[in-house]
Amino acid sequence: MAPFSKILIANRGEIAVRIIRACKELGIKTVAVYSDADKNSMHVQYADEAVHIGAASPKESYLNADALIRAALASQADAIHPGYGFLSENASFAAAVESANLTFIGPSADSIRAMGDKAESKIRMKEAGVPTVPGAEGLQSLSEFESAAREIGYPILVKASAGGGGKGMRIVWEADDLPEEIDAARREALHAFGDDRLLIEKYIPDAHHIEFQVFGDKHGHIVHLFERECSVQRRHQKIIEETPSPLLTPELRVQMGEAALRAAKAVNYFNAGTVEFIFDPNLSSLRHGSGQAFFFLEMNTRLQVEHPITELTTGLDLVQWQIRVAAGERFPYQQEELTQHGHAIECRIYAEDPANGFLPSTGKLLRYIEPRGPGIRVDSGFRAGDEVTHFYDPMLAKLIVHAENRQTAIRKMQTALRDFVVHGVVTNLDFMQAVLAHPDFANGRVSTRWVENAFDWEPPSAPSFESLVAAALADIEIANRKSEIVNEVDPYSPWKTLNGFRN
Repeated sequence: MAPFSKILIANRGEIAVRIIRACKELGIKTVAVYSDADKNSMHVQYADEAVHIGAASPKESYLNADALIRAALASQADAIHPGYGFLSENASFAAAVESANLTFIGPSADSIRAMGDKAESKIRMKEAGVPTVPGAEGLQSLSEFESAAREIGYPILVKASAGGGGKGMRIVWEADDLPEEIDAARREALHAFGDDRLLIEKYIPDAHHIEFQVFGDKHGHIVHLFERECSVQRRHQKIIEETPSPLLTPELRVQMGEAALRAAKAVNYFNAGTVEFIFDPNLSSLRHGSGQAFFFLEMNTRLQVEHPITELTTGLDLVQWQIRVAAGERFPYQQEELTQHGHAIECRIYAEDPANGFLPSTGKLLRYIEPRGPGIRVDSGFRAGDEVTHFYDPMLAKLIVHAENRQTAIRKMQTALRDFVVHGVVTNLDFMQAVLAHPDFANGRVSTRWVENAFDWEPPSAPSFESLVAAALADIEIANRKSEIVNEVDPYSPWKTLNGFRN
């Protein structure tokens, strides 16, 4: 018996398609929501029902909590799955869903609230014995910031207490720059989150970003599903993720996994979540097993974009289990029963221009062909003919590969990237190829600032007009040959000619 009869997906694009697919496999009806810009989108056509919720602007559609709940009630849905982004980590939305006698497929509003404030979450983590980056919270005056920064030692990181995604974040290398960077971080934090509170932390220049997937049920049972290495980033946002991490020893994996579980238990967590750590490879503990090499960064109280690589190495469908534990089922696996098999890598394919500061690219997808083959998975919400607009995140797809070891997975990903065809917008496909081919990536030496500080990349030259014409003529010739084969019985068939015949 299905855990719910009908679920509304309060999201769009590839994650909405991913959730709908999981629901179909569980025998659950689905309701998509869409804005003016998304009326012809894949997720709208893939769902059993679709409800229009507003204009193209996210504030008038996917961030409109009242409209989402009204749509769920009108369509007689039992539950709402928020996906990631938008309202997925909004405690007020989670509480409102439950108040409307609907099930929120995610953690409790209390857990979201506890981990949503970076300052409060750091205090909780210290109390739970989870190692945190040296820092200071609750600072008000400039003199308090200056005093704390001197004690921690430069460089430091100024961060918004209430946000994420790199907004309201500034690296301060010298004391003279502190006042200006505090003002800039406060302005950005207030604009992005409506909250200008800041905290400071010690900045670790060569840090790696390693996160642990945690998963718990409503009966108090929680486990981790191992780590993901997420150090290839641009503008503080991940673009390549892999598991297992090439850096972790078995001993460190156990230590970090136990710390992740302490963090989750400290807020009575259930459903899917991610505990993120900063990892310092320069510390002696990396090689000798002593000291402290990792520090709590934050907890994401939702499903992550990079969840597919965990699914491929553990064999678990995280979205289906999200739905099942939200309905009250017990998660049946003990920690010692969980293992990883092989190596998985995910590349986020964006409509953006890496040669021009990774600026988004908009337009119609004139051609869109996804790679296929054993061990290759593509999660996408786009097809040929779809429009990439400026209203939403420009991610086109997540390209995921799984192989028996890391070297084979890298080669498989390189092949898949070559086979991915996107025409009509600028993409980061060539950029991804260059990252995967770099010796630093091969050796696991990529830190979170590697792309901006150490990766010198030149885009390949654009194809000449002559080569484009030659390719078009080759396509016509192939079409002609196929037509001749199909219609060789009838030499006068109109389908054999390309002379403008119309039916």
